[in-house]
Amino acid sequence: MKYAKKLIPCMVLFLSVFSLTACFSKQKHYTTKNPDAVLTLALRSGTYSDVIKKCLPDFERKYNIQCNVLELGEDDLHKMVAADTTGTYDFCMVDGSWMAEYTSKGILTNLSDFGYDLDSDIIPATKKICYHKDDVYLAPYGGNVTVLLYNKIMLKEAGYKPEDIQSLEDIMKICEFQEKRHNLGFMYRGDTANNIVVDFLPILLSRGTYVVDENNNPTIDTPEFSEALYFYLKMIKTGRAAARDDLIAAISNKSASMGIGWPGWYTPTKNSSMDYIALNGRFRNDRPTYNANVYGIWAIGVPQKSKNKKQAVQLLTYLMDKDIQKSTVKAGGVPCRYSSLKDPEILKKFPQYEAVCQALETGVYRPVMEEWPEFYTILGREMKQIIDGNKSVAEGLATAQKDVEEMLSKSRNK
Repeated sequence: MKYAKKLIPCMVLFLSVFSLTACFSKQKHYTTKNPDAVLTLALRSGTYSDVIKKCLPDFERKYNIQCNVLELGEDDLHKMVAADTTGTYDFCMVDGSWMAEYTSKGILTNLSDFGYDLDSDIIPATKKICYHKDDVYLAPYGGNVTVLLYNKIMLKEAGYKPEDIQSLEDIMKICEFQEKRHNLGFMYRGDTANNIVVDFLPILLSRGTYVVDENNNPTIDTPEFSEALYFYLKMIKTGRAAARDDLIAAISNKSASMGIGWPGWYTPTKNSSMDYIALNGRFRNDRPTYNANVYGIWAIGVPQKSKNKKQAVQLLTYLMDKDIQKSTVKAGGVPCRYSSLKDPEILKKFPQYEAVCQALETGVYRPVMEEWPEFYTILGREMKQIIDGNKSVAEGLATAQKDVEEMLSKSRNK
């Protein structure tokens, strides 16, 4: 038994090393046998890493640098980069919601120290998260942002064209029209606390308020938040909750009218039944317009522990080059650059990028705070109770406000 206990950690270590080796072995290299440097890249698996991998061969040839790619899911990427103390990774992808944690713990390299800056071709609002104390720590790479998915036929049946949707009030009218015809109206993601909150944030932002104030204090138990939630509850009653794949299937199959989604979920064509537009950001037709599209942008950066910072910044600069970024569009890349998203030739083939550009211009990052995961877990839990009818709006929001305040107080007083 004693030997078995010693054996288990060894097996775990072996399997971890084997897993990493397996990931690396899939990457083809185009350098000489004696590269000037070997970089380890920790990337978000899926289209994000696929796009970067397509850019690496030319970079490797040009600079004689070998790039080993490790593809990870969101949670593993977050934890492994944050926990690295030995300089395992030289380059990484970073979700915007991790920025506060990563900068407070000194996880990221100050790119300004290497002379790097974000140019004016990059959509201004996407750059906001990349700075800390006026220095650059990240570069916005993958332009992921919420959009309004809709079924083309159901929209037309309700007497609307995409450009006619000028407010949440218009969305409500379309969904109620289809509900009366015994179809589903607004589909929403109710499977996790994070999805519940993120699905609601565009509606909250369209009301002209947010989950926190300018000092990152919670603004949950407020009349503005309550009004937005009552509207959202009315809207989701026209449809039902669904996981991502079911939501896409329902809207594309003409079972449901609309839902909040992300460009990476679906690539519309002229003949497809589903399309998307940027959310207008207006609560009702007689209200002001606000920025209401929520960012899910994947940024790129260099870990502070990297032993190859100069070469890693060289890679980051290469990947952020406007011509290199433009070349990634055909592989599914969504640059945060005007030169890509407004290019006439690109728009001929990918007309949906016009909507993506509009959404990126009016996007909002989730609160920049280390405690955001705990924050949305509490809020999502209480919203779920309200949606399921187990608590009133007043009771649920009061509980969420109190619990978030207590959580933040404990965290900030450590």
